Amino acid sequence: MMLQAGQTVRVNLAGMQVGEVTFHAAVTHAVGTIVRQTKDDPPTYLVRLLFSFRGISEVEVPADRIKAG
Repeated sequence: MMLQAGQTVRVNLAGMQVGEVTFHAAVTHAVGTIVRQTKDDPPTYLVRLLFSFRGISEVEVPADRIKAG
């Protein structure tokens, strides 16, 4: 899956921890925008979330947790 900067996506954040915030099982379709690819193996992307979750507005997400559209 090729993702491009500026592309709108839905991300599954369930169970992920970012800083001191752990996302609960209900956060499976958070809407965001791809900022850039941060790693190649495995492919990981920086995603700017549409809504901030406890002060977190950008997260690094593996490609297998991202759905385009």
